[in-house]
Amino acid sequence: MSDKQTGTGAKPQPAKAPTASGASTTPSATKAPTTPKGPLPEPIRFFGTTWLNHDGDYTVRRVTVSLGSLAAVAASCLVLRLAYEGLQLAAVGGFVSITVVVMFAVCSALAFGHTWGSFSRRPDPDRQSTLRGLLTIGFIGSLVAYFLRSLKEAPGESLHRRTYEADLAQYTRRTTKRTGNPAKRRPRG
Repeated sequence: MSDKQTGTGAKPQPAKAPTASGASTTPSATKAPTTPKGPLPEPIRFFGTTWLNHDGDYTVRRVTVSLGSLAAVAASCLVLRLAYEGLQLAAVGGFVSITVVVMFAVCSALAFGHTWGSFSRRPDPDRQSTLRGLLTIGFIGSLVAYFLRSLKEAPGESLHRRTYEADLAQYTRRTTKRTGNPAKRRPRG
């Protein structure tokens, strides 16, 4: 029989899970997660927020990111080598081959510079969208910049740390309480 048929109208209650001490926990007995006070650190790709205190598996992540980006550079160079050999087999001519090599070299150099600079200052979103094609062609330069920066720190860590410390200082200034009423102070002299 259903609740409507029995007339009780009671809804079934979920089973209470026993704790280690044998007592059951109810939703009112467990504490709700509290919202942290102050600014939160911005997570970095592959690192989360472990960059803040270099805790957790930060070192392992840095080593993994370094090796991963180096492996990606090696694989990318191999793919470009195969593409160049494909151009040679197609006998497209010296001009096209040289143009492709120069294009990838220049785009990689520009992508390296742009990526390296983005680790110390936030890139302009409009400029970023206009450079999307160049950064795609010069992906090897971006990977090399990522590899070199990951040898020193998490890529973008110094930028995120400066931003977080500025936010924390601003939060501290806003939340510190004044002592006394400034209107009632006596003039110094």
